[in-house]
Amino acid sequence: MARKPIPVLIVAGFLGSGKTTLLNHLLTNDQGARIGVIMNDFGAIGVDALSVAGQVDAMVSLSNGCLCCAVDARGLDAMLGKLSEPKAEIDVIVIEASGLAEPRDLIRLMIASENQAITYGGLIEVVDAAEFGENRVRHPELDQHLGFADLVLLNKTDRVPTAERERLTSLLAELAPGTPVLATEFGRIDPELFFDPEPRPKTGQMSFDDLRHDHADHSEHIHAAYESVEFVSDRPLNPRRLVKFLEARPRGLYRIKGFIDFGPSAERQKFAMQSVGAFLRFERTRWARDEQRRTELVLIGAGIDSQAVHADLAACVENDPSEADERGMMLVLRHTQS
Repeated sequence: MARKPIPVLIVAGFLGSGKTTLLNHLLTNDQGARIGVIMNDFGAIGVDALSVAGQVDAMVSLSNGCLCCAVDARGLDAMLGKLSEPKAEIDVIVIEASGLAEPRDLIRLMIASENQAITYGGLIEVVDAAEFGENRVRHPELDQHLGFADLVLLNKTDRVPTAERERLTSLLAELAPGTPVLATEFGRIDPELFFDPEPRPKTGQMSFDDLRHDHADHSEHIHAAYESVEFVSDRPLNPRRLVKFLEARPRGLYRIKGFIDFGPSAERQKFAMQSVGAFLRFERTRWARDEQRRTELVLIGAGIDSQAVHADLAACVENDPSEADERGMMLVLRHTQS
């Protein structure tokens, strides 16, 4: 069975915005995922929880202790190649860009990569709530950087009054229209908003219960403040209507994951879907022989109208599954991993 491409997330933001704090938070709350990290132009780190993984070429000290650093000076693609080797068993790669880096150039490097073992997973732009006003004056290009983001994190909100936080949230929404804006303190974000951990030695296909990650008590979890909408349909979805919903998603909805049945439109193929912010990716897969064909989605956001979201998805259900919308599938394939 072919190994799924490893998603590569880019974390960008001006100096002091909290990128490394966010990275350290992800590393210490990895939920069982193995994370590969490229820090600026310094090197690459393979991380499995807090344990050392892979070959040791150098050491780098982070706030959570000493971690192995596999430095490769041949460029970004070479680093990605090293982290994406099967023996590394990496689940997700995070690139922490320099505070002075140009996000557009990093995205171009990712898109130009010929490494079939990886796939671009989106750009997260971190904004310092306390310093953004002055930073914009000195560096007007920061407004343009926001336009490349798939998710904007308004960090350090503990340093500004509530009214200022709300003003900045509205401003960022104007500067990056259609891109979700999430307020945070100390980079404390649920890792599951960015990637799905795949604990070992787990086998078999992921079930809907796995997607939901139901536990007895969520009150102490980071994601306790987030809202979750679960949508299940035993009838296929219309691809055209679903893509329209995804491209004009409600404000505050920034994470969607699950499986979709497009019925005859997709020649009965099963489609896995991952979305972080504005970034959207489908992947073709197959239904198991005894698996019930149906759509199962989990949508996560803050300040969303759960009933309206569920109603919008219900409107995507195909009234007559026998009438396949093959042209509509072209919209889905535009976002599908080849």
